Amino acid sequence: MLSLDFILMFFVNIKFILKMVVKRMLKMLYLLIQWLILTLIVLFTAWILPGITVSSIPSAMVAAVVIGMINVSIKPVLNWITLPFNVVTFGILALVINALLLLFTAYLVPGFNINGFWSAFFGSIIISLLSLGISYIKY
Repeated sequence: MLSLDFILMFFVNIKFILKMVVKRMLKMLYLLIQWLILTLIVLFTAWILPGITVSSIPSAMVAAVVIGMINVSIKPVLNWITLPFNVVTFGILALVINALLLLFTAYLVPGFNINGFWSAFFGSIIISLLSLGISYIKY
């Protein structure tokens, strides 16, 4: 015969496991939502600026992934290395770094093209301003 303590412990463990599974599913759902919003931002930027072209929606989706990966991995290192110059130029160098990283994204992603530095500069400003709200989506 099963004791009452064993049955209660079993249901407590099941509840804990279900809570963890739901929490992970919500994290993945919010990550998917952030990715789709960044894809829409990339498409909107390409629609607004004549120097940025996106050939298809999958290209915009790949560009959004690459932008996210660059913003997480390369950008913090570059910002840390160029911190003294950022202070001297009052942050204008950060805008230049954003533009160069957007050009690098266009180099990596087929179907995502940028014609010149100034298109990348203004495109990076638009993408940065519009993607500020993405960071407030929490899980």
